[in-house]
Amino acid sequence: MRLVTSIAALVFSAGVAAANTPCGGSFNGFVNDLKKEARAMGYSRGMVNDFFASVAKDQKTLDADRAQGVFQKPFLEFSQRLISSNRLNTGKSKGQEYARTFDRIERDYGVSRGVLLAFWAFETDFGGYQGNFNTLNSLVTLSHDCRRPELFRPQVFAALELYAQGDFSPTKTTGAWAGEIGMVQMLPGDIIENGVDGDGDGHVRLKTSAVDALMSGGKMLNHLGWRAGEPWLQEVTVPADMDWSLSGVDTTLDARDWARMGVKPREGKLANLPASLILPQGRKGPAFIAYPNFKVYFEWNQSFIYVTTAAYFATRLEGAAPYNQGNPEPGLQGAEMKQLQRKLQARGHDVGKIDGILGAGTRAAVQVEQQRLGLPADAWPTAALLSRL
Repeated sequence: MRLVTSIAALVFSAGVAAANTPCGGSFNGFVNDLKKEARAMGYSRGMVNDFFASVAKDQKTLDADRAQGVFQKPFLEFSQRLISSNRLNTGKSKGQEYARTFDRIERDYGVSRGVLLAFWAFETDFGGYQGNFNTLNSLVTLSHDCRRPELFRPQVFAALELYAQGDFSPTKTTGAWAGEIGMVQMLPGDIIENGVDGDGDGHVRLKTSAVDALMSGGKMLNHLGWRAGEPWLQEVTVPADMDWSLSGVDTTLDARDWARMGVKPREGKLANLPASLILPQGRKGPAFIAYPNFKVYFEWNQSFIYVTTAAYFATRLEGAAPYNQGNPEPGLQGAEMKQLQRKLQARGHDVGKIDGILGAGTRAAVQVEQQRLGLPADAWPTAALLSRL
């Protein structure tokens, strides 16, 4: 899933105006405000009324938004849950089936096939399950909700533009709870900006055409800054006396500097590129060198665990060996992780929402406190750290 605010100029300008309108309040009154804004954009009264005629608040969407517990799982558990032998085999089979499409994507957009195969697998099981939430209801519900309206409200107007183009149905278009549509789950604004009619039928059909979906996903990644011909993630081994405070996505060094410190690839050679050392479960778990393309993943999904797993799966689909699991120290989950976040917050760290998820803010705060306490600063929270705090 990816949440964006950058969409086509027409929709973007409407979104800016909409951002100044309060969220919450009467749902019907909120919808009437959306209608007024749509009319001000130049859409006819009849089209606007037809588009919003069936819209309704969807409590299931709100429940889904607040129940993303899967991201609380550590990397090894999360990745092994998502990467099954069946998904790996199916991915390789799909890569052969759509070889010509992937060749086009690599030629036109520079995105390696394993990257899109991994997203296709994780987002919808290769199109097998694309979500059954009414897209318009979800987008309007999340816009009305005051948690992240600035992310979703512009997408309502993007959906209206797709409706005007004949490529969206207020009653029949369905997808994920957050409004993404199709096999690789793209928001309406993304479809307007990056939708590609790959099969040449005159429409961008991301729900039924794998070629359209894959080409569109490739164009979107290119638009987000994907660098052609470059790697994104590579498993490495690290020496036991490593300066662990250098690990993390916020520290970037030349690959030659990592090599001088004893970081070695398990396969092949390190690329001559800027890179970060990431340790999803600390210094005793798997270790990876992350190249510039790795950061593009965060434009698709902001979860570190999801991004690392998707990037790793992409390497597996292109022939990389399974990771070395290592023997990581037991981490914190659930109530203990929330307790840690409260302690970090009390010390002045910005960890975001107290949600039990080891996100970027919590990892950074953990690393700072580990350094202060003289612990290995690998950003992996343990019971020992919680006790010391």
